[in-house]
Amino acid sequence: MDYKSTLNLPKTDFPMQGKLPQQEPLTLRRWQEADLYQQLLQARADRPRYILHDGPPYANGQIHIGHAVNKVLKDIINKSKLLEGFQVPYVPGWDCHGLPIEIQVEKELGRPGEKVSPRVFREACRRYAEGQVAGQRQDFERLGIVGDWQHPYLTMHFQAEADIVRELGRLTVNGSVYRGAKPVHWCVDCGSALAEAEVEYQDRTDPSVDVAFAVVDADELRRRLGLAQQTAAASLVIWTTTPWTLPANQAVAVHPDYRYQLLRAGPHTLILAAELAAAALARYGHPDAELLAEFPGAALEGLLLQHPFLERQVPVILGHHVTLDAGTGCVHTAPAHGQEDYEAGLRYHLPVESPVEGNGRFRADTPGLGGQTVAAANDSLVTLLKERGALLHFEKIRHSYPHCWRHKTPLLFRATPQWFISMERNGLRAKALAAIAETRWIPEWGQERIAGMVAQRPDWCISRQRAWGVPVALFACAHCGEPLRDAAVFERIARAIEAAGVDAWFDHPDGDFLGTDAHCAPCGHNHFTKVTDILDVWFDSGSTHAFVLERRPELGNPADLYLEGSDQHRGWFQSSLLESVASRGRAPYQAVLTHGFTVDGEGRKMSKSLGNVIAPQKVIDQWGADILRLWVASEDYRGEIPISDDILKRLGESYRRIRNTARYILGNCHDFDPVADALPTERLLEMDRWMLARTALLQEEIRVAYGEFQFHRVQQRLHHFCSVDLGGLYLDVLKDRLYTTPQKSRARRSAQTVLWQILAGMVRWMSPILSFTAEEIWTFMGPQPVPGVLFAEYQSLPLPAGSEALMARWERLLTLRTVANQTLEAQRKAGTIGAFLDAELHLYANSDWQEFLRPYAGELRFFLLSSGLHLHPYAERPAACLDSLPGLAMTVGASAAAKCARCWHRRPDVGRYAEHPLLCGRCIENLAEPGETREIC
Repeated sequence: MDYKSTLNLPKTDFPMQGKLPQQEPLTLRRWQEADLYQQLLQARADRPRYILHDGPPYANGQIHIGHAVNKVLKDIINKSKLLEGFQVPYVPGWDCHGLPIEIQVEKELGRPGEKVSPRVFREACRRYAEGQVAGQRQDFERLGIVGDWQHPYLTMHFQAEADIVRELGRLTVNGSVYRGAKPVHWCVDCGSALAEAEVEYQDRTDPSVDVAFAVVDADELRRRLGLAQQTAAASLVIWTTTPWTLPANQAVAVHPDYRYQLLRAGPHTLILAAELAAAALARYGHPDAELLAEFPGAALEGLLLQHPFLERQVPVILGHHVTLDAGTGCVHTAPAHGQEDYEAGLRYHLPVESPVEGNGRFRADTPGLGGQTVAAANDSLVTLLKERGALLHFEKIRHSYPHCWRHKTPLLFRATPQWFISMERNGLRAKALAAIAETRWIPEWGQERIAGMVAQRPDWCISRQRAWGVPVALFACAHCGEPLRDAAVFERIARAIEAAGVDAWFDHPDGDFLGTDAHCAPCGHNHFTKVTDILDVWFDSGSTHAFVLERRPELGNPADLYLEGSDQHRGWFQSSLLESVASRGRAPYQAVLTHGFTVDGEGRKMSKSLGNVIAPQKVIDQWGADILRLWVASEDYRGEIPISDDILKRLGESYRRIRNTARYILGNCHDFDPVADALPTERLLEMDRWMLARTALLQEEIRVAYGEFQFHRVQQRLHHFCSVDLGGLYLDVLKDRLYTTPQKSRARRSAQTVLWQILAGMVRWMSPILSFTAEEIWTFMGPQPVPGVLFAEYQSLPLPAGSEALMARWERLLTLRTVANQTLEAQRKAGTIGAFLDAELHLYANSDWQEFLRPYAGELRFFLLSSGLHLHPYAERPAACLDSLPGLAMTVGASAAAKCARCWHRRPDVGRYAEHPLLCGRCIENLAEPGETREIC
């Protein structure tokens, strides 16, 4: 007889190899044809919503691995909320205005206003952005990201542009917007002011100079310091790394409370901060200077100094921004070139004058420097200071300096007429800090980070001198410069832009917007100038809560979550916060989650020069999107996120373990109907009840991990469950029962009932991460109450009665099995046995173990994977046999019994039955229903 045919071996068409690069596009096509996103919305139409608002990536270039991390994290969260039963509308978006697109279009058409008209240029920018969006959208969809890809939001949609203007109108009408000549970060290559988030810091080498500003009136200094006799001509010494700003110097600042000293140093009489004097004098070559007087900085306020090379006298002013970190304690103050200088200048009514133009060169009428770049002027000024006898020290130093994040070139800090949102008017700073405190920040350190930035940030410069963007749609009074703060005017502008886009602002005559009664409230004049600047793109994206969350009926404001990289504390998180607080008095989000940035396997930043860039497209083509998604989930995204071929290879192994676990369960449930064949919990065998309880508890762990956005814990627990709890334990033990007991026996149906519950749970747990694979498994599970895995909520996994005691018993048995495995493995390596089933175990147990093991003795050999198990009194243990566990000793011997041809167990009754001489009695019983009786395992 062919006994193999009497076994219930696994049967499934579910492939062992995923072939994800080939199979995933087929699943994606089915989702697209079925309009999965809309189906999901409709299926949860009556459920509470969870709104994760998508921060817009820039519509320029292919997506990179950082984009993939960001979008996959968002998708995992959204799908985990689907599991919880939420309706999850997700509207992806793109940032479509600004300089990177202008640069690309300029390469083809030239600068607007030179080789091409601004209108044609804007049309070309729009077309270029549309093409970039289409390419990126395809890549994002290939990652398995579920969202409204047919109706994304674009900042260049006419409705969006109109609503951005409406937001500008809100802030202008409430007085937050003003015009000022304040110092801003200026990029010569961009030809425009930059936002804080567009600035990055890099090390560079610059000249460091100590420069003497001579005191104009020596008698005045003597009187202020209470000196008995007049000293030689004295000078305050400033230290700077930007000599090019010296032509704009209007004052020297000292701290009112620091101690300063008057020192005779060789031919010089110098004033320096007492704490920095020794280091400064050493630089000048006069370490042994004579102290003439010591006094607080406040004593110098108003003292006039001679500019070192211009015919200008400048005052000493007081400033708490002066520090003792480096330098001299006397700070060169150029209000046109520094934020703190500007603020100090406001207090002392200093001029805000800069001879540097937008191209980074000095005006032609600047004495000795006309037409020079600031870099060239640094060298010229060092020479000039030497000639004037004002240079006390010169050296080159390497220091951190602001650079343009696009061009990687050093920035200028220069005063230009710009439009600003005030951080102080209407209490914006205080309100924003309060809103930060009311928001949940993940990780928690994000709160301190953004709060520190908001507390220290300058007013928000919202104007840019470029062509492609939403206009700063303001009319400035021709008489006093104040913006027209008229809500009706803004609404007329917005409606025109809704109809024709931003071109409407530039094409329509002013009268179409102003009306006949427009006048300036402060001065009463009625002549206005149309502003031609465009808005900072951070104002565009910072307004998405208005034109996306509030405009889209399926969404709502505030969002439950904003999620982006940690650099967005300076960027989108902050611009969204400030715009929303300024216009609505609250944050646009309830929680904010940040992730780190990708590095290679050695922790190095990715760069083309290092050759360590890994493109998501390449990963998908080689491994499949699910492996990339598994990588994102497996890393603790709060820090740096490493990726390498080795990391992906390891994750490929983890993926195969999960996939083959599902395949094994499917194969062993091929004849199982969960509706007709499942056993009630109380009829399950004890080991099956135990594993059901473990699975139910694991599901709660996974729910908590998803809820806390700890996806690496989900991945770790899922992998451990498949490889250890199932592959290394439960499935290993079940094989005998699944294969050898009758098809419809209680023993087999009990196992299948729990296996099906496990698979039903697993396929849901993995669906937010391994979305394509989960869907594939789902299609092999037969008829289901919902059309796809993403429609499913968490499986109802009942905890069996008495679960706590049940878990405790089986944890003890599991400890016994671990020791038994070690003992059996040692004998196998020694050659005493071949396979574990060649062995018989002898347990020598004290009374406690005897009482515990006696109910399990008849079936315990199946759990311990041996052919026989004999329980003896502890006192009968061999003399040399040590305890394997306290109160329990164990020996292993090779079984002398014959091997059953069907179950491979060595049993003493093999050969006793003439009809089946090769089988054990148990297998003969299992050839027909109902088969052997099992209660434990």
